[in-house]
Amino acid sequence: MEAATFGSSQFTNISGSMVSRRSLLLKLHRNSITFKSPPKFSVRASAVGGDDSAVTLLDYGAGNVQSIRNAIRYLGLDIKDVETPEDILNAKRLIVPGVGAFAAMMDVLNNNGMAEALCTYIENDRPFLGICLGLQLLFESSEENGPVRGLGLIPGVVGRFDSLNGCRVPHIGWNALQIKKDSVILDDIANRHVYFVHSYRAVPSEENKEWVSSTCNYGIDFISSVRRGNVHAVQFHPEKSGDVGLSILRKFLLPNSSIAKKPLERKATKLAKRVIACLDVRTNDNGDLVVTKGDQYDVREQTKDNEVRNLGKPVELAGQYYLDGADEVSFLNITGFRDFPLGDLPMLQILKYTSENVFVPLTVGGGIRDFTDGNGRYYSSLEVASEYFRSGADKISIGSDAVYAAEEYLKTGVKTGKSSLEQISRVYGNQAVVVSIDPRRQYLTSEDEVGFKAVKLENLGPNGEEYAWYQCTVNGGREGRPIGAYELAKAVEELGAGEILLNCIDCDGQGKGFDIDLIKLISDAVSIPVIASSGAGTAQHFSEVFEKTNASAALAAGIFHRKEVPIESVKEHLLKQGIEVRM
Repeated sequence: MEAATFGSSQFTNISGSMVSRRSLLLKLHRNSITFKSPPKFSVRASAVGGDDSAVTLLDYGAGNVQSIRNAIRYLGLDIKDVETPEDILNAKRLIVPGVGAFAAMMDVLNNNGMAEALCTYIENDRPFLGICLGLQLLFESSEENGPVRGLGLIPGVVGRFDSLNGCRVPHIGWNALQIKKDSVILDDIANRHVYFVHSYRAVPSEENKEWVSSTCNYGIDFISSVRRGNVHAVQFHPEKSGDVGLSILRKFLLPNSSIAKKPLERKATKLAKRVIACLDVRTNDNGDLVVTKGDQYDVREQTKDNEVRNLGKPVELAGQYYLDGADEVSFLNITGFRDFPLGDLPMLQILKYTSENVFVPLTVGGGIRDFTDGNGRYYSSLEVASEYFRSGADKISIGSDAVYAAEEYLKTGVKTGKSSLEQISRVYGNQAVVVSIDPRRQYLTSEDEVGFKAVKLENLGPNGEEYAWYQCTVNGGREGRPIGAYELAKAVEELGAGEILLNCIDCDGQGKGFDIDLIKLISDAVSIPVIASSGAGTAQHFSEVFEKTNASAALAAGIFHRKEVPIESVKEHLLKQGIEVRM
């Protein structure tokens, strides 16, 4: 989705009233910009509840809008989907969630006649809440795949975060707000963390200061929310911000309701380190989907029956981890999608049911690739990912397919745009794509023994080796590939990954701590967030990985499933060590 480019000089004569600016921008939209329409995008129409008290939702058809639907229903309200511009104009309360790419969203809004209706609705000071892209579209333009014209209601250009200032892009995680004025829906939120996931932002200025209700700092101060009258918009995701986010939505949708305030335990000051609960899901020998855990990727018990290790039911465990304070929940479907991705209905149902009551980000991985079924029907990885998103996933994790794409890219130097990583990143944004790396240590006697990046080990190898390189694997660690973790991480960042989930087969299930050498190597090499995985056995292992590396998050599975170390204990320990976490 690429918008035609045009010079910045075309922006300089946009001035005057909001109405004249809006009219000029819409005219420029129609006359100056040509979009390539995404084939699967349309305004969804599935009206749930049609009375005047229903919440009107503008779903333009990309990313996980299921989460905001679930949050609205959780609060006891019905939803009416926008089908025509008149539905916008007649709305009593309108929510515009935005996930994906700015150009794609504006393309749909303009092609369906929604842009002008939105401007009219907002100019008339009707109750409006924009989320993420729903905030960005209010500005004059965005640099994402552009410049691309926005609605032009708020002065300013939406630009990309600069990774050169030391910040990892995308901005992913729980950050703090600085309230600038009475914001109504953000009352009592100033000292709490909310969830962000974006690569582009608008910055406060003299021209837009009357709109700005809060800012957030991530290298620079950027606009985290705006408000004028009944018009609100937020850059973060309230539907993914736990109880705090539900409180924000409740204040917008049910302004006269009263709720008990949660006692403030800690004041949020900056981006928090994330603690993620991971659930490996597979069918057991009876055909039931269970949460399991491997020992160096072996998920079967060392018993006479050699049965699949069963640690609980996926939906119930995910719900408990949400209540325990997990910052994200990650599902890895380790068997179901190997034969037919879109036919794995049980996993899609798990996502659907989990997202109805878990209001933190959900990541899912396993078998996301192009696929041809037994009848010769071809399914693109984009279609597979779309099913995940529609079922409630916020991010998808790609493993083996990303390794093959990186190998081809390093061999040819050409970005084909055809890999699952590139396709999904282009449509949904790189913040929606995680690449899972499964490396195994290969010990060396000297640093230059192989043609891959090696590290000097903190602890010597089994035969006294001082160095190792990390060989990437595919197919659940069963096949080694001629590419190192360092080379893979650098390549997938260039191909569009927004985050790296960094495992280590040698440490998996051992409980002796994360592979600090590996995590430091990769987190220093890339400018996207890195999630440390494999090896956690104590709360101290989490503080160690955050203190010794640039990991943005740490993930664990078995110690949470077996209740050896509760999530709350991990966070309390991190706080005592002076590490910012969400409580």
